[in-house]
Amino acid sequence: MEKVRIGMVGLGWVAQVIHLPILSHLPDAEIVAVCERDKAKARFVGEKFGVRRTYHDLDQMLANEGLDAVIVTASTDVHHDVAIAALKAGCDVLVEKPIARGYAEALEMVETAHAMKKKLMVGMNQRFRPDTMLLRSFIEGKELGRILYAKCGWLRKRTGYSAWVTQKEKAGGGVFLDLGTPMLDLALWLMGYPEVRRVGASNFHQKTKSVEDTSLVTVTLKNGSVITIEVSWSLIMDDDVYYCSVVGTEGTASLDPLHVNKELHGSLVNLAPARVDSPQNLFRRSYENELKHFLGAVRGLHPEMSTGDEALQRMKVVDAVYKSVKTGKEVVFS
Repeated sequence: MEKVRIGMVGLGWVAQVIHLPILSHLPDAEIVAVCERDKAKARFVGEKFGVRRTYHDLDQMLANEGLDAVIVTASTDVHHDVAIAALKAGCDVLVEKPIARGYAEALEMVETAHAMKKKLMVGMNQRFRPDTMLLRSFIEGKELGRILYAKCGWLRKRTGYSAWVTQKEKAGGGVFLDLGTPMLDLALWLMGYPEVRRVGASNFHQKTKSVEDTSLVTVTLKNGSVITIEVSWSLIMDDDVYYCSVVGTEGTASLDPLHVNKELHGSLVNLAPARVDSPQNLFRRSYENELKHFLGAVRGLHPEMSTGDEALQRMKVVDAVYKSVKTGKEVVFS
């Protein structure tokens, strides 16, 4: 397979600003068709990116185009149906985060991928940032010693939202599902996938009604380590904030920018490279690396990262977050 024949489903912001521009310049990708419920948008985006085949009916695209892979960038409420249809049509699938609105939908997607023997990858692009990959190598190399806790946050200043993002029936949840899930995935990935013991959460509704726009979550792990996550769409602040700090017995590390601090021979040393990319460049490179990785996995060059199975375990924690909020108690895992 010299080029992966791709169909794109859902032509919103992330498709038009991220996926399509990057895929258009990758030599092993061929964007064969795009699919969007809005016919006019499908035609407009197709013309913009030189994609001649445009659809508003997924089944027709899957039947007509002989695709190798489908990338799902539609609203979360259709991830389940689109991914399962594509998998049953014999396509490998990359679905944007979150994988689904909850664990039950994700489970059906994963089971279908196994039954069809196809790849199901979830777009956790934070793993593919050059700085996070380097940080993980330091942690794996025991440079920080035993990890005690991680603190992660993604805080956005008050801005407008896409309408569907604040509708529970479409999005499944609010800011935790949107921003908290990738931060949870990042922390667990950095720490080597430790098992979760219990989850406690508090959600707030500052500017939204049916879903939360601010969330605080504590995840206690079976190895004794702790993860705290704060996410918001609605804080009154000058600029957005993105961070992840990891504290170990032999050192500390943090993003953004990357610092890895240790005491060596009585002096504090930063092991991170002196030169770091801008946040904007790191953001774009994370998606470039993710898409290149997915294409390589489809071509059989390597196993996929950020699998549906991994996402399924994250969705157990996500469901526990919302259960903790509803009951006012911690949720304990068996």
